[in-house]
Amino acid sequence: MFTGIVTDIGEIVGFTPTAQGQLHRLRIACRYDQTTIADGASIACNGVCLTVVASGVAGSKTWFDVDAAAETLALTTAKHWKVGTRLNLERALKIGDELGGHIVAGHADGIATIVSREDLPDMARFELSTTRELARFIATKGSITLDGVSLTVNTVKDVTFSVLIIPHTLTVTTIGGWKTGTEVNIEVDLMARYAARLTEMK
Repeated sequence: MFTGIVTDIGEIVGFTPTAQGQLHRLRIACRYDQTTIADGASIACNGVCLTVVASGVAGSKTWFDVDAAAETLALTTAKHWKVGTRLNLERALKIGDELGGHIVAGHADGIATIVSREDLPDMARFELSTTRELARFIATKGSITLDGVSLTVNTVKDVTFSVLIIPHTLTVTTIGGWKTGTEVNIEVDLMARYAARLTEMK
């Protein structure tokens, strides 16, 4: 489990696809203490929970390796990742940690696309579109996870919704680089999904 509070921005420094394109081995550089990263640990990378298979130190940077499997490549923006891609990182939640965002599983539901970006004096406003299947779980003032960042939905209209981003979030995540046409991973609020399921069962 995660909270959607990004703790570092990593960068892909190694990329090894299989011959069949069904699995990508990624090496990600970060600022985490390597001694705290165990093989088998879960790290959310742009909102996608991936399992560490190796880690080490090169120069002044820690690195860890993860595998992105076929389903991840099919459903998320991982299909577009390459050497140089910057990723929002979050370590798995520990008992006793502060829950600063909302409960996030790290299981991206799909992709949302930036429709527009409006830079305001104190923040930025993004409008995004997603599939009708996912849009039914998105509500005004509800929680949403975009590229691993816990955000509050500002407005909703049909399959489009908007979020307002404060300067701090623009600085400490990759959101500052978003522009029209950018694809991002989306995870809907777990509570919204369960509420919808309960309604369907009535």
